[in-house]
Amino acid sequence: MGLNWSTDRRTLLKAGGALFAGLAARPHFAWAADGDTLRLRATADLQVLDPKGIIGELDDIIPRCTQVTLVRLGDMRDGNKITPYAAKTFEWKDPKTIAFTLHDNLTWTNGFGPVTAEDVKFSFERIKGSDSAWAYQFEKLDNVEVIDQRSGLIHLKEPFKPFVYISLPYYGGHIVCKAAVEKAGGSYTTEIPAQCGPYLLDKWEQNQKVTLVANPDWKGEKPAFSKVEYFIVTDDQTALLAYEADSFDYTRVAMSAAKALKASLPKNSSLIEAQSTRYVWLTINMNAEKLKDPRVRQAIQYAYDGDAVLQGSYDGLTGRSAGVVQPGTQFAREKNKIATRDIEKAKALLAEAGVSALELNLYCLTDSVSQSTAQIIQSSLGEVGITVNIQPTEDAAYWALGDKTQGDGYKNIELVLMNFAGGIDPTENLVWFRPDQIGVYNWSFFDSKEFEELYQKGLVEQDDAKRKEIFNRMEDLMEDSGGFIFVCFEPFLAIYRSDIKPVILADGHPDPTQFTKA
Repeated sequence: MGLNWSTDRRTLLKAGGALFAGLAARPHFAWAADGDTLRLRATADLQVLDPKGIIGELDDIIPRCTQVTLVRLGDMRDGNKITPYAAKTFEWKDPKTIAFTLHDNLTWTNGFGPVTAEDVKFSFERIKGSDSAWAYQFEKLDNVEVIDQRSGLIHLKEPFKPFVYISLPYYGGHIVCKAAVEKAGGSYTTEIPAQCGPYLLDKWEQNQKVTLVANPDWKGEKPAFSKVEYFIVTDDQTALLAYEADSFDYTRVAMSAAKALKASLPKNSSLIEAQSTRYVWLTINMNAEKLKDPRVRQAIQYAYDGDAVLQGSYDGLTGRSAGVVQPGTQFAREKNKIATRDIEKAKALLAEAGVSALELNLYCLTDSVSQSTAQIIQSSLGEVGITVNIQPTEDAAYWALGDKTQGDGYKNIELVLMNFAGGIDPTENLVWFRPDQIGVYNWSFFDSKEFEELYQKGLVEQDDAKRKEIFNRMEDLMEDSGGFIFVCFEPFLAIYRSDIKPVILADGHPDPTQFTKA
């Protein structure tokens, strides 16, 4: 597809030669848009739209538009408020039972009829106990009891209040059509067999653009825009230039751009600057031959220059995290056990382990922040005699690195710079480091019986002070293993047109169905 230059984009001229230089190899932008189209940027293309197999950014954003959930979250800047969505009524009957009634005007596309309680049962129970990465969401689910076509009861094995936050608003909580999925063979990838949401998936141009259009049969609150366009742009600088050329209405931007944007914000633009739930850590694979000695892993922990990363990659906009539980919350750990860099200690540990001329591969994503962080890690470990080879990896290949379904390669990865969109409850962040996540998302091979026992206790414990003790001990175990370096919780920085009002969910991703015109 060629460039579709609009003649009335005055800001296009401001970008001049820099824009052309930045976008010369990216001929997939459609610049012209009317005022009823919401234009957003995504950092990676979609991979799997089936809630059972969601992997990346667009994989969850699109189902937010094309499917429904019983409840949904509001903006992260407004307390992540939970409100009924597909559910007309939604209430706890007792500590282990939730009653729901669906709106009676929800219908599936492709002639599959109304959304039913049987669809809810199918959606949740097919993920429960499966090999899905989202099976943890329904770990405390016993079953869904269908009362009639529109109503049912969710039965939990044990009292578990975070269920409404962890399980229902996103990811595996998206309701799918039982009849359509079964007809499709039990799962699907990029073609949705039946949709029910404010928008419908209209067109997918691979690695270029995804287009959503308003669902004419949607009987709920009408979305503010008749069309949503997602442009896939991996490079942050390119995305910002494209925004300045009036190609997007909203995009996340790199931390390095914060000072310049705050000093001189583009005309008719607003900036979102907030603390996000996205946490960053360095995985040290304890299974890798070169890293099996705990002294070597600990040497890496001591050699790591956290201050340099915070300044060089995050422009001083965030602080060092003491774990994967969000700082500033009542459950956060106060400090790291290895809180201060000690080069001499790192060298001594390597010498004690009889290790010299150590060479390691560090995998990371290709975005500018990941690259900068990897380079700083390379430099800091180099000071103690560890050679780090940076392996920039595109999104799809990156997320396959530690996936046991892709072969035995996951056993041998050495260092991986990782970041996850965190949740509201601490268990949503800690879940990925359980033993059963080895070969899924636990790429350090961290295998702790005590950690698993504490995780199960944390799920059902009702006393917040006791929950804090549980979670802090779990993070102690992670650090003590030598399999992790806690980097930070990323600040959230985004720019948008002042004539729209974005809604950003707890995972840092936008919800186009809740965007409005200012």
